[in-house]
Amino acid sequence: MKSILILVDVQNVYYTTRQAHGRNFDYNQFWARATEGKRVSKAIAYAIDRGDQKQREFQNILRAIGFEVKLKPFIQRSDGSAKGDWDVGITIDAMEYAAQVDEVILVSGDGDFDLLVTHLTSKGKRVDVYGVEQLTADSLKRAASEFNAIAGDLLL
Repeated sequence: MKSILILVDVQNVYYTTRQAHGRNFDYNQFWARATEGKRVSKAIAYAIDRGDQKQREFQNILRAIGFEVKLKPFIQRSDGSAKGDWDVGITIDAMEYAAQVDEVILVSGDGDFDLLVTHLTSKGKRVDVYGVEQLTADSLKRAASEFNAIAGDLLL
């Protein structure tokens, strides 16, 4: 049985599925599909913590599914813009844990991850990417061992 590492960019998935489909990502269906016949070595969902009750409930659902949830505080800048991405954290964890598994599954459409995916695949690691088709960077799709579009049964 192959071992897998799952890394989910929660903010990216939330905004891209809402923008493209007007719906939410079905984490339960994703988990069932991605883990079928495989052993989950580690699964991490990276999210921004705004401290509200609805978000805490969502984070508890992710934990119940099997994810470790890593949180970063939401930062509102004085100019009104916001900061809160996990790109570096996801990359560090991928580099740390990838050697311990057969496959990496990255859930994000962020083109910043194309370098990470290219690096991992050059080391012989299989990296499957899940993202919203029209909002996933072409460079990330090309770098992936396999690209899986978030659509249909992966939406609520």
